Amino acid sequence: MIILALDTCLNACAGAVVRDGVVLSKIVEPMQRGHQERIAGMTAQLMADAHLNFPDLDRIAVTLGPGSFTGLRIGLAFAKGLGVALDIPCVGVGVLDVLGRQAQGRVAAVLDARGGAVHLRLLENGAPMAEAATLSIEDAGRLAAPDMLIGDGAPLLAQRFPKAQVEIPDACDPAIVAALGAMDPPSPADPIYMRAAYA
Repeated sequence: MIILALDTCLNACAGAVVRDGVVLSKIVEPMQRGHQERIAGMTAQLMADAHLNFPDLDRIAVTLGPGSFTGLRIGLAFAKGLGVALDIPCVGVGVLDVLGRQAQGRVAAVLDARGGAVHLRLLENGAPMAEAATLSIEDAGRLAAPDMLIGDGAPLLAQRFPKAQVEIPDACDPAIVAALGAMDPPSPADPIYMRAAYA
């Protein structure tokens, strides 16, 4: 299966082309704004670097949030439109699920939900330990101590879990987006807001 994976939910425009688990091309370009102007050109570059044509694709995987409201919509609209044009499935992947698989051990994927709250999901070696939830910082600080805090909300919990490593990636790893997007049954490409939108 050949998958195009895209992420615009965080502070980057990121993508990869993956064939049966092998990464053929990958681009991660940190940016606060400008996803809309870059995503089409980046996708064309990904396909060229992979030496493939768009009709070769079997599936498109895209991150659904939570994350930047504007970035989420840009990536989702582009991926869905391309899927319709190519007549192939467009599947969705949650940002917290991807972040939680970017490290081993007990990982808390954490995004700043603003207003003294975080979006959080705990994973153990890539396996979810609970459903994603929006929690107050105080309630999140009562959870079982993770080995790593990953995401832009990690600094909010760093003092409560002083032994945990802290990582704030610019993007979801598009290779992991592709791996999750290859799973069956595929998840629908519907946005994950979890709470009122924030940009």
